[in-house]
Amino acid sequence: MEHNPKRVEERVEHFRWPVVGHTMAPQDPANPMNWPLLRKTYVCAVAWAFSFVVAFGATAYTAGISEVMMKFDVSMTVAILGLSLYLLGIAFAPITTPHLSEAFGRSTVYMISIPVFSLFILGAGLSQNFAGVAACRFFAGFFGGPCLVLIEGTFADVWHANVTGTFYSVLAISSYIGAATGPLVGGFVFAAKGWRWTQWITLMLALAAFLLGIGMPETYPRQIMRQRTKATGIPQNMPSAPSGVSLREQLQITLFAPVGMLFAEPIVIGATLYLGFNFAVIFSLFIVVPAVLTTTYNFSIQQVGLAFIAAIVGSILSALTSIIIDRLTYPKQLAKSKDGTADVEYRLYPAMIGGFGITISLFWIGWTASPTINFASPILGTLLYVWGNQSVLIGLITYLFEAYPPRGTLSALTAAASLRLSLAAILPLVIIQMITGLTGAWAFSLFGFLSAAMIPFPFLLFKYGPRLRARSKHSQQKMMGKQVAESANADLEKQSSGEETEVGMMSAEGSRLGSTTKYPAVGRNE
Repeated sequence: MEHNPKRVEERVEHFRWPVVGHTMAPQDPANPMNWPLLRKTYVCAVAWAFSFVVAFGATAYTAGISEVMMKFDVSMTVAILGLSLYLLGIAFAPITTPHLSEAFGRSTVYMISIPVFSLFILGAGLSQNFAGVAACRFFAGFFGGPCLVLIEGTFADVWHANVTGTFYSVLAISSYIGAATGPLVGGFVFAAKGWRWTQWITLMLALAAFLLGIGMPETYPRQIMRQRTKATGIPQNMPSAPSGVSLREQLQITLFAPVGMLFAEPIVIGATLYLGFNFAVIFSLFIVVPAVLTTTYNFSIQQVGLAFIAAIVGSILSALTSIIIDRLTYPKQLAKSKDGTADVEYRLYPAMIGGFGITISLFWIGWTASPTINFASPILGTLLYVWGNQSVLIGLITYLFEAYPPRGTLSALTAAASLRLSLAAILPLVIIQMITGLTGAWAFSLFGFLSAAMIPFPFLLFKYGPRLRARSKHSQQKMMGKQVAESANADLEKQSSGEETEVGMMSAEGSRLGSTTKYPAVGRNE
């Protein structure tokens, strides 16, 4: 078959959008990136509120752990299961949510997730035995978890990739501030009404978020195009879903591939271990801080809650730091580029500086939480820790966003999210025993030494990241080549049955595209 260069180029341009995961043309007025600013802001505010509520629900419970122990006659370790099982439930969300949003769209998943989440929060508050509390808390996390995953996709639907660092900084504080506000509000509620009210206040916030989201429009481009097809009867030429079509593909992308990456991809291994360690420590603070402040400084539960204002401030400062870095570096990187794209390694800057804050703060907290030193010192150390923790998260996750093509990105983010949440569920169960056995100073020093060993990771990634990505079987070139080969095979099958196809023309250009084309990350399929 003779190749027509013009038709080949048209086919290439059509193919590029599906590769990057955003199936709507840039000039399409229905494209969420073209929506008015007010509509974009409303959608993001709803997603932010949903994420905040689920994070709030995780930690508000911790304010009432002492009463849970007495009410149900359980040990502290058992009572902490109310937090750990909640986090473990959320850990399933990165595996299941992409397929739910692909099947039903993002807005539908949001508006089902929050009500079902609320029912289990209600169940936890009404439970008359701890087994009921534990089961309901797990399923509350399981059904609320999609809100923490979908927010990334929602923000990516409406904002362009050139502000990825900025929008991720804004969405990250929803979960950090939500988690920090939990014991702050929960402490006052618990002191006035008892532990069950830590669940009732979560329920009230969930209802408020649900009412706010009633008018939420769909943002997922593929769902918008399906709705358009249904309304007009005109079929849309969409590629297969990035999250997979068959059950086998879906399991491969969000289960088997993430597990494989944890053993074969140095980038994912390092990022997941670093983030997993950080999440394990930060959720342990929700157990340690109340214990330390009440025993060392005789704080009331309300005063303990107020101490978490430092964590809120640390989160906000981290977001501001990351936004400033993003706005100062991205335009410069883009100006240097000859092809209109920026190297993804620049996303690592927040992680590169945040790691130092983590290490310094862990030693600071461990060695200054003493009756002879003012209580403000360990509290300020917590502020610095949250600043560093969130900065590392922003740097590494925005890097993973763009380090791989859509399917590889989805697998990498699933691995990083599920494992870090699993580790966050485990460490709080043993943190009190660690402090009792090692003393607080040496337990935090151990964490400090471990964090110090991880500081070089983003620097190494900055230097060797391009080489590691090029060698990965999930690299853009290899994935592009694989998709071109699949298209070519499909063409051969059609040609053998006498059908004419344009896609076959593209296969002849496969080697050129696979080696030279760069794709910006303009959409995700969370």
